[in-house]
Amino acid sequence: MTTSADAVHGSALGRRVLVAAFEGWNDAGEAATTAASVLRENGRFESVFTVDPELYFDYQYTRPQQVSDAAGHRSLKWPDATIAKPGGRTRGTQLWLLTGFEPARSWQAFCAEVVDVMLREDVTGFVALGSMMSDVPHTRPISVFAGSDNEQVRTDLGIERSTYEGPVGILSALASAAEAVGIPTVGLWASVPHYVAGHTPSPKASLALLDRLEELTGARVPRGDLATQAATWEASIDAAAADDAEMTDYIHQLEAARDTWDSPEASGDAIAREFERYLRRGGDGPAKPGRDDPRR
Repeated sequence: MTTSADAVHGSALGRRVLVAAFEGWNDAGEAATTAASVLRENGRFESVFTVDPELYFDYQYTRPQQVSDAAGHRSLKWPDATIAKPGGRTRGTQLWLLTGFEPARSWQAFCAEVVDVMLREDVTGFVALGSMMSDVPHTRPISVFAGSDNEQVRTDLGIERSTYEGPVGILSALASAAEAVGIPTVGLWASVPHYVAGHTPSPKASLALLDRLEELTGARVPRGDLATQAATWEASIDAAAADDAEMTDYIHQLEAARDTWDSPEASGDAIAREFERYLRRGGDGPAKPGRDDPRR
């Protein structure tokens, strides 16, 4: 039976949604690629397209890997980007996967190839998973920005439009190419605490991305054991902070700022004051160059 919520999701992104996550700039704390890995590991997928690595990758930047199989046979594994569809019958919304490495060159040709496959396979929507280092506390729920340049999608799903201007990653290029041919897109961006670089991956951020993905697409999204991993991750950072008074004080500052933003009583002036304090501290979160910043 189709629910009213399913109808809304269907009108926004349709029933065949390609979910993309790439290693590279768009993957702080490996949150996006971990989320995609959970989807792949907890489902059955069949590859329908793989790019020619010679066309898009710089092997001095993304090197091939020497690997061995169960029998001990050694081979080279080259960087790639692959589209996979769910195997067997899937009730409701189908989540397809586009995963791999961010290409080093020929982005327009790369996007054209991906869009051609999307059109050939009758893909009806595109969701980009990304993550960025931000001035946020690990002790609070991970915030996920959901945005789209498609007015109908924003209306149907109640999400925002990014006002960011500046350098972008491959996710933005793919979204632009998809929108150009009439495939509606959504970008989901998790904010990863910048001070936890030594605690990668960040399963709490991956879990937040999957929660939002399920909410917006209406698809059944597996989480694997991410909840357990997230609790362990948070506890490990708590333990590290307990031995570092400066880090503890900084986390308390971030918690106060986050609570101000989240408070229903928060006024525009209060939020502005917290943002000014953030700027005075020289925070390097969403404004850090070299990443998409969808909230600007």
